[in-house]
Amino acid sequence: MTLKQAALDVREKAYAPYSKFKVGAALRAPSGTVYHGCNVENAAYPEGTCAEAGAIALMIASGETVIDELYVVADAPNPVPPCGGCRQKIKEFAANGDVQVTMATLDGVEKVMTVAELLPGAFDADFLDKN
Repeated sequence: MTLKQAALDVREKAYAPYSKFKVGAALRAPSGTVYHGCNVENAAYPEGTCAEAGAIALMIASGETVIDELYVVADAPNPVPPCGGCRQKIKEFAANGDVQVTMATLDGVEKVMTVAELLPGAFDADFLDKN
């Protein structure tokens, strides 16, 4: 299954009763396995989960820790980029700054950016090294 199809399929399972804004995300790990996630809203808005975070959590729970590629789809007039928090989460597990993130609409409009383009000057583990 392609990342695009996996993201489209899981988007349909999103729990978005408040915003009605369903998002699907699918990522590929180095093993070739595809992990997917959808947004899950909550009446206490800040407590929801983004689709990208759900896909990353499934990857981690399955024993993998590296993202080779990511695809995100939403029903919007233009491709929707990951939120700031998800950009940081993606950066944490991206194989490198050149990992491609494809953002897409249901109408088939796609925009591809690298993780480095999405989050320039990212915070990473190097900042935690006191030596």
